[in-house]
Amino acid sequence: MPSNSQICVVGLAVMGQNLALNIARNGFPVTVYNRSFGKTEATLARSQEGFRMVGAKTPAEACATLVRPRKVLLLVKAGAPVDATIETFLPHLQPGDMIIDAGNSHPDDTERRSLDLHQRGFRFVGMGVSGGEEGALNGPSLMPGGERSAFDELSPILQKIAAQVDDGPCVTHVGTGAAGHFVKMVHNGIEYGDMQLIAECFDLMKNVLGMSHAQMADAFAEWNHGFLESFLIEITERILRAEDPETGRPMVEVILDKAGQKGTGRWTSEIALRYGVPVPTMQAAVEARYLSAMKAERVRASERLGGPTTDGKVDGGLLGAIRDALYCSKICSYAQGLDLIAKANADKDWGVNLGEVARIWKGGCIIRARFLQSIQEAFHRQGKLPNLLLDDGLGGFLQQNQAAWRRVVAVAAERGIPVLAMAGSLSYFDSYRRAVLPQNLTQAQRDLFGAHTFERTDKPAGEFFHHEW
Repeated sequence: MPSNSQICVVGLAVMGQNLALNIARNGFPVTVYNRSFGKTEATLARSQEGFRMVGAKTPAEACATLVRPRKVLLLVKAGAPVDATIETFLPHLQPGDMIIDAGNSHPDDTERRSLDLHQRGFRFVGMGVSGGEEGALNGPSLMPGGERSAFDELSPILQKIAAQVDDGPCVTHVGTGAAGHFVKMVHNGIEYGDMQLIAECFDLMKNVLGMSHAQMADAFAEWNHGFLESFLIEITERILRAEDPETGRPMVEVILDKAGQKGTGRWTSEIALRYGVPVPTMQAAVEARYLSAMKAERVRASERLGGPTTDGKVDGGLLGAIRDALYCSKICSYAQGLDLIAKANADKDWGVNLGEVARIWKGGCIIRARFLQSIQEAFHRQGKLPNLLLDDGLGGFLQQNQAAWRRVVAVAAERGIPVLAMAGSLSYFDSYRRAVLPQNLTQAQRDLFGAHTFERTDKPAGEFFHHEW
């Protein structure tokens, strides 16, 4: 078996297969390995003329095909399977070789693996990959973190296989340690928020405006030619135009209203709590999926709990207001996610550049959108921007369009339409823009029942007092 492969892809479900084919199509010799050789054979069967791809039956055989320093890229299920796969390969590797975990691993696991492998003489890269099956094959957004030397050696491959946008390939050295997987986790949290916001717009269009599926599809198609242009808006139009071949009904209406999740959105919420960063839009999206999973209970509740009796037509212009409310809410969601990355980066000293994060999200990934150019420019103008809401352009849009945003949330409340994410974004905006919040009362309560003390408005910051209530 030849020993000139540049990289070995381990784990050949569809994502692994497609990434391996992407590497081979771009001219790099690649070895493919899977525990069950059938998937290895299936991958080789998809290889095309000119592709330099070999299949291995064992980890030892796979490692023997690789040039040094060896590069082993894992696309296996997060958690224990990653650890188990690493241990099967280590006996066949040498110090200086690298392992790249390209799955959706928890950043804490990536930190642990990075330290452990470094102590054993190996290099470890935790790399987020976004774009789904199509992106893996034709150009994903890649978010590698870890040692800079490892990235530099991987860079020729990664730059070729990544999605390409006007200012370069959608890959960068995100930062040291677990930066890559942390950024990918937050990407997925933002993705949850975007999807929930779009679902809330769909609900309002259908159940307040009474629009047909064709009319809704037309609206999303129009939005996709403006400031909301994005992959998720694009596929929403496609979904709303699709018909079920069995019944002829709109395809979306035969899909049960239970949304699944693999954990990255929940991880974002949990780690945001750890860092004390408010992420109400992403948290609302996670909670909306949990509520959707309570299908049987919701059906029983619908028979006992009534909603508002308001009906009839709403005043004109609501569709445009929904569009503006979606964009306002989206800005807040990204502000929350980028703030979380910034706080973790300050704690871990990873060296993350938020403008570069926005740039590599412009192509290939699920949240790719025109809007990311505005974010990239915002951080270019002010590198240490404390919050996206303080950018003149994006924050200005919120101020100019908040009336429409408030109207949509108010109409939803009047009609009994849940808008967890949209209302969460609005409350985030209203909380962030206020110099004084009612938590002075909260702190007074804490001091009364627990003598937790408080700071005074008329004394220097950092001095604490207790009142005998």
